[in-house]
Amino acid sequence: MESYYLDWANLLLRWVHVITAIAWIGASFYFVMLDNSLEKPQDQESLDKGVGGEQWAVHGGGFYNMQKYALAPKKLPDHLHWSYWESYSTWITGFSLFTMSYLWNASTYLIDKSKMDWQPGAAIAVALAFFVVFWMVYDGICQIFGRRKHGDTIVGVLIAVFIAFATWLACQWFAGRAAFLLVGAMMATTMSGNVFFWIIPGQRKNVAALREGRPVDPVHGQRGKQRSVHNTYFTLPVLFAMLSNHYSFAYTHKYNWIVLLLIMLGGAAIRQFFVVRHRFKLGNAGNPLPYALVGIVVLGLTIVWMKPEPVAAPAVAAAAPAVQFKDVQKVLEQRCFMCHGPAVQMKNVRVDSPEQVAAHAQAIYQQVVVTKIMPMNNATGITDEERALVGRWFQAGAKTN
Repeated sequence: MESYYLDWANLLLRWVHVITAIAWIGASFYFVMLDNSLEKPQDQESLDKGVGGEQWAVHGGGFYNMQKYALAPKKLPDHLHWSYWESYSTWITGFSLFTMSYLWNASTYLIDKSKMDWQPGAAIAVALAFFVVFWMVYDGICQIFGRRKHGDTIVGVLIAVFIAFATWLACQWFAGRAAFLLVGAMMATTMSGNVFFWIIPGQRKNVAALREGRPVDPVHGQRGKQRSVHNTYFTLPVLFAMLSNHYSFAYTHKYNWIVLLLIMLGGAAIRQFFVVRHRFKLGNAGNPLPYALVGIVVLGLTIVWMKPEPVAAPAVAAAAPAVQFKDVQKVLEQRCFMCHGPAVQMKNVRVDSPEQVAAHAQAIYQQVVVTKIMPMNNATGITDEERALVGRWFQAGAKTN
């Protein structure tokens, strides 16, 4: 029953996590588009009010006029909309999922003993350290170099180098699936850290100064803009890392850390296309199409590079003997009962009876033979011959009698 309720908690948390992530990323994308689409107002009334840019839009049958003030309106309204709970909710649900799926079951999902044979407590501590250390290094880079000459370029290069190092290290220490997710969670934690430690506090200080009639320190706006831009470019790489656990060919590759870096690079380049295209439409920037092409080329070359080597056709041999279900049962007992047997039923799946095996035959074939995702990280040491045996059994009709 424990695993049953854990599966439900996982499902509901994942649902909420996706919903809040859509809200956060959607708001981020919208405001980036809005900032890059603003035009100087044409009417004197808006100019007199201090409006620095505006956008007219039509949506849902109505017309909208979004205006951005050069500093602030002469009188701040009593009610201001703040965008931060989307970020916090996304991080809270995401960290809860990471805890439930990877930290709670560290021996199964986090640790790959062929890479690092450590105790669950040590693996958990190191995984959590990735969040803290990455934030501290990232934040230090931004504060030390962010306001220097060519600061944005210096910060961008240093952060990219540090992400590459963290990605390599995660893939050396943890199971591939966990490593990919850890890198994405590390970057997502920094995105929420930007909102929590800098963007929102800076906005609150500016609002308080305006309400009290004090001068506004421009550093808060500059810093908030810098961190918001970083969050924008982190978005697509983070989304890929979060989705990658469904695609074992990526995280089980011999050079999986390079795979992850290349795909994140392609995603960041494509995001740059969408950021610049709004300014391009107004004549304020060059054609952003090269960014999209670079991203597509990087992804395409990665796909070609990862292509599996062709397997030579086996010599003609006598037909393989029919697979008996009792032989399949032995494989399941040795390799699968740990997580899908009488004691534990991960994902509410058990394969310790012929009836249960028949009910899950399709999933067994897909997970064990086709994608080779199960057993997770091959923790039970299933062999290629055993996978082939399960495959022949399924293709012959998956009989259990």
